[in-house]
Amino acid sequence: MSHSVPTKVLVIGYVWPEPRSSAASGHVMQILEAFLEQGWDITFSSPAGPGEHKADLTALGIREVPIELNNSSFDTFISELAPDIVLFDQFMMEEQFGWRVEKHCPDALRILETSDLQSLRHARHQRLKDRLKINDEQTDFTELFAPALHEEFQLMASTDLAKREIAALYRCDLNLMISEVEIDLLVEEFGLPRQILHWCPLMIDLPDTTAPGFEERAHFLSIGNFRHAPNWDAVLWMKTTLWPLIRARLPRAQLHIYGAYTPPKATALHNPAQGFHIMDWAEDALEVMSAARVCLAPLRFGAGIKGKLVDAMLCGTPSVTTPIGAEAMHGDAPWPGAVALDANTFAEQAVQLYEDPARWQQAQIQASALLQQRYQRSVHGPRLINRIDDCRQHLAQLRNDNFTGAMLRHHTLKSTQYMAQWIEAKNQLNPTER
Repeated sequence: MSHSVPTKVLVIGYVWPEPRSSAASGHVMQILEAFLEQGWDITFSSPAGPGEHKADLTALGIREVPIELNNSSFDTFISELAPDIVLFDQFMMEEQFGWRVEKHCPDALRILETSDLQSLRHARHQRLKDRLKINDEQTDFTELFAPALHEEFQLMASTDLAKREIAALYRCDLNLMISEVEIDLLVEEFGLPRQILHWCPLMIDLPDTTAPGFEERAHFLSIGNFRHAPNWDAVLWMKTTLWPLIRARLPRAQLHIYGAYTPPKATALHNPAQGFHIMDWAEDALEVMSAARVCLAPLRFGAGIKGKLVDAMLCGTPSVTTPIGAEAMHGDAPWPGAVALDANTFAEQAVQLYEDPARWQQAQIQASALLQQRYQRSVHGPRLINRIDDCRQHLAQLRNDNFTGAMLRHHTLKSTQYMAQWIEAKNQLNPTER
């Protein structure tokens, strides 16, 4: 789509991006880079404070503007900016700011970057908690790992979170989905129109260097932001069940666990005598991943796709995970490592990969093929831009075809608007309570 002036994009972030701390931030950065390649004029705003590992967006030519929740100063800001496209990073930002965007920039294309379906992740977490309450046996979780889409829908449908999240998806003109499984769930079970959903996985450049080989590597590795509940649960499962099983077979093996925002409860698990090392944040995740022989990702719940497992493929590091970890990541291709449904199989597969150079080498080759097949930036970047351009050209028709979205905007946003205005008025009367 050619314009005499650059397309103006406003991104409203739940947090300031920290691509070295989380895959969700990494995905946001990949989307921003696709926009920058078009010469688009980008402003990034967030009501959050800057985190410890915040990316320097200004160095990329992106303006950074802090904003406030429940404050009409945003109305002035967006009216003056007059963006052509507004991207909400996570549905809570659409809830907070969507009605203001619609009121002041009704013709701006509204896009939601979901990262993962939070209501699906939370429902799966609840299912795990319920299972552990009934039976705290820690080895076999087969029943959690292969539910049909309708079972997932039944888990989610009664929750407030799903109602909020699905409503936000309906209210947007386009929703970026990182997982094809989640697209199928939304279309087949929740009835969303497929034309408002776009598959946009992690987008990477293929490595141009040869990954280190089997003999050059040592140790097991696990990595992930400790603030993300599925990662913390995986660390606990490794500590109590999986690592003792692996260590019984490989008495000298070491497990190095890296993650941003390491809490004291994680540091307390550090035990060099058991080969169990809590390593804190990795300055360069790809460097530590490339030095490891096998990546462990024993996720018992979660959603979306897993940045750590794409990193493992990039580094040619075979991984052992669960069906939750591998979900929506490999299509019909073989997994570059192993997918296990229970603790004993997980440990067995981890040991085999660690000790068998031929099997390890085969997994490394499969990783390279999978990256090429599914995750190339050169494929998904242009596809995203084309989809956005098409939505902008047919915006009136797109909105007309999405009557449920229009209805939800009419009703929900009025209530959100009045609640926000009430909070703002209350804050002005009682500034000390803010």
